Amino acid sequence: MLNDIISLDSEFPLFFQIIAFAFGAIVGSFLNVCIYRIPKNQSIITPGSHCSCGQPIPWYHNIPIFTWLILRGQSACCKKPFSIRYPAIELLTAVLFVLSWRFFTPSTALVGMLFISILICATFIDLDHMIIPDRFTIGGALMGVILSFAIPSLHGYQSDLFIFDSIHSGFESIIGLLIGSSIVLWIGLLAEIILKKEAMGFGDVKFLGAIGAFIGWQGAIFSIFGGAIIGTLWFALFLLVKGLFRRKKVPAEGEASAASNQLMEHHTPSGPMLAAGGLLYFLFLHSWVDAYFNEIISLF
Repeated sequence: MLNDIISLDSEFPLFFQIIAFAFGAIVGSFLNVCIYRIPKNQSIITPGSHCSCGQPIPWYHNIPIFTWLILRGQSACCKKPFSIRYPAIELLTAVLFVLSWRFFTPSTALVGMLFISILICATFIDLDHMIIPDRFTIGGALMGVILSFAIPSLHGYQSDLFIFDSIHSGFESIIGLLIGSSIVLWIGLLAEIILKKEAMGFGDVKFLGAIGAFIGWQGAIFSIFGGAIIGTLWFALFLLVKGLFRRKKVPAEGEASAASNQLMEHHTPSGPMLAAGGLLYFLFLHSWVDAYFNEIISLF
């Protein structure tokens, strides 16, 4: 059956990409529910989707992406605006699912879609609440290890000897889990000593372990350092945009000192940066990064 899907995909690639996009948009709609309800310890099953005024949302007003466009960002029942973030997450998930399908074999692509869903949920929950729930960290790590044993192609093993490929792939996942969680733990401890305050929460430690379980130790290392670069660039862009739109005002000495202290004390969640690094590695950079690490290893 898998070979049939691969052959059909080669003949009708656009058809499967459209399916991946639609599936991603639907999953993105569900991720919006998870992002909103899980931090509040609410069920993600019941009650069904409802407006902030309490009215249930009918299925024809709950079509991913299109509903927001058709209703112009307002609820049909009470005309209250709802955030553009909802269709944005649906569109983001849809696009990333298409990329996963294009770049990998069907089995690896499906695992990639699960990995992407975990990254999206963890990112936005961390942005909203400065936490990453255990179901995405510990649960993600367990799923990453189990799926690595079941689908060895996730870590690049695709020979005819499934048992050996499965063992190698599972071993790669466990090593990624251990190295990912340990490296961010030590970086966090060292940063805490230097900065005299908590630099990374334990949720970040578990989260990078989960990332490593899906994409191996190379991906885990890239996630933290690549994510740091992404975070630095994003923060620099934020300051630039803020400076352009801020009124031209020279602050007094005391005001400048207070602003500087506020900037130093501001805590930015690390989860989104780790997720961005892991996503870049998985979709685009894994062959280059792996070749780089292999080159370093060959020197010893």
